[in-house]
Amino acid sequence: MKLATLKNNTRDGRLVVVSRDLTRYIEAGTVKTMQEALDNWDDIVLSLQQQYEALNADATIGAIFDPAKAHSPLPRAYQWADGSAYLNHVELVRKARNSEVPASFYDDPLMYQGGSDSFIGPRDEILAQPEWGIDFEAEVVVVSGDLKQGASLEEAAKAIRLVMLVNDVSLRNLIPAELAKGFGFFQSKPASAFSPVAVTPDELGDAWRDTKVHLPLRVTLNDKLFGFPNAGQDMTFSFARLLTHVTKTRDAEAGTIVGSGTVSNKQDNLFGSSVEHGGVGYCCLAEVRMYETIETGKPQTEFMQHGDVVRIEMLDKEGNNIFGSIINQVNTQY
Repeated sequence: MKLATLKNNTRDGRLVVVSRDLTRYIEAGTVKTMQEALDNWDDIVLSLQQQYEALNADATIGAIFDPAKAHSPLPRAYQWADGSAYLNHVELVRKARNSEVPASFYDDPLMYQGGSDSFIGPRDEILAQPEWGIDFEAEVVVVSGDLKQGASLEEAAKAIRLVMLVNDVSLRNLIPAELAKGFGFFQSKPASAFSPVAVTPDELGDAWRDTKVHLPLRVTLNDKLFGFPNAGQDMTFSFARLLTHVTKTRDAEAGTIVGSGTVSNKQDNLFGSSVEHGGVGYCCLAEVRMYETIETGKPQTEFMQHGDVVRIEMLDKEGNNIFGSIINQVNTQY
């Protein structure tokens, strides 16, 4: 099943059911918002599934789905917790700083709690200043139902309701000073943009296993392919494991969003890791800058500038766009 939220004159938009090919939609009956659906999932999921099947079975019903009119599936959320499940990304950061990765990082996930009172839409602008070091981070995320403190891996896996993509925008030049304060990210992590459509795990077929998505995540920068690492490869912590991390000391409420962190595959070196040289590339600018620092002594690639456009999407094995595309352009002159 595929669900989206269309922008309207309310904070939380209007929940719609979207056809598998992302061309058409119908309103989700009496369920008005995505949060309402998540709060009452067991009671309404069958009805939503029936609407989805009817939409796919009859090409004459429904209105045209325009991703430009979509908000992030959850325009705001009770919780947005982003992990760092791809230890290759962490290893590169540490290597660029000439430091080691603590052994605990391989057993205990890294995670921070991001701002979730508002997200930007999948086609909205990134409003930021160039001196802040504007970067994109392409990730996979899940949305959970209710989970009690101390949830098991099995319980966490069963609670995963939806899968989405995210552009977790980072302002790299603001991060060091914030982390030096010892209280974590705040100004350096502005509003994120999620994919136009959220899908139930069954939509991913055999690409969804071990609560990971085993498909490449494609990133283009200014219409040039920048990366396509496989999201199921080199993911140290599954989404179920990330959810058990969230619930170690607290309950997780329906609508909790948990991110994978920047998707990153292990590669040999800078000159073999880029798409141009036969590698799978990267899902953020910081990663190529780390390769450059390790191999040449300093970063050479600039962060995003005014007018730069990043596109993030995931295709199935037949080449069909699963979630719709996140397309964000930087506006430094707002």
